[in-house]
Parts: sequence; C-alpha cells; structure tokens
Amino acid sequence: MRKENYVDIFKQHLKTSVRKLHLGRKWVFQMDNDPKHTSKVVAKWLKDNNVKVLEWPSQNPIEHLRVELKKWVRARIPTNLTQLHQLCQEEWAKIHPTYCGKLVEGYPKCLTQVKQIKGNATKY
Repeated sequence: MRKENYVDIFKQHLKTSVRKLHLGRKWVFQMDNDPKHTSKVVAKWLKDNNVKVLEWPSQNPIEHLRVELKKWVRARIPTNLTQLHQLCQEEWAKIHPTYCGKLVEGYPKCLTQVKQIKGNATKY
C-alpha cells in the first residue's frame, strides 16, 4: 500500500467508522509507525481533519508480534497471495496467549528504555 492509498482509506471510511462505533468527539486514532502511516502526506491529512493520533513507540508488543508472524510465514515460503493468506491465518492460530502475555509483561521495561533513549531503537 502507498501512503496515498492510506489517505484515500481515511477519506472514504474514517468518519463513517467513528459514527458506526459511536465514538463521539473525543476519540484518538492509533496506528503503528509504518513509514506510509507517518508520512508527511498522511500527517497533513490527519492534522487538516483534526484527527488526534496516539503517540506510539515503534517498539511495542503488536510490532513484535507482527515481526514474528512475518518471519514464521516467510519461513513457509508462500508462492501466491491465496497461500500467503492461508499461511498467515495458520500461523496466527498457532500463537499461544502466553506468548502475547510475555510480550505485554515486558512492555514496561521496553517503554522505560525507549524513554531513556528518547524514542530511538532499543534491543526490544
């Protein structure tokens, strides 16, 4: 996906989703730090449309899980999009809740380190 596609998704769906979810006026949007999400084009659209965005360090449990999932799927060498989708679902289903729990338990230590090094990359 390109950053322009991301903005198009906002234009088409963000306000509708906020209404359908009954979020009212005081909601905060959360996204990861993917370069297309943090691009100037996206940041400008969000600012121009008064969308408050949650500051989110790139080192977080969701990112760690995404990286691991990508590694597990890549190791199975999908050969087409259908197989890629299937392998993603299979690998996702194998993730045990205790694995996610460990990622979350380690997050305070990670945040402390991120804060100490002012948002730069950590070993986490």
